[in-house]
Amino acid sequence: MKKEMVAKVDLSEEAFYIVKDGNITKVSPKEHGQDVVIWKNGKVLDVDRSERIRLNGQEVI
Repeated sequence: MKKEMVAKVDLSEEAFYIVKDGNITKVSPKEHGQDVVIWKNGKVLDVDRSERIRLNGQEVI
């Protein structure tokens, strides 16, 4: 018999959550970019985060 576990999240906050092995991980938003969830054997293995930088005449990034 599985034990039911409950977590509370703030629905007014922009984020997504990953549940793995009974633990919850909040993935906070970035200014610009993308997050890719990597799966292995039906479980989340990694989150690959990339950042996008808009060019506005900067000399250095």
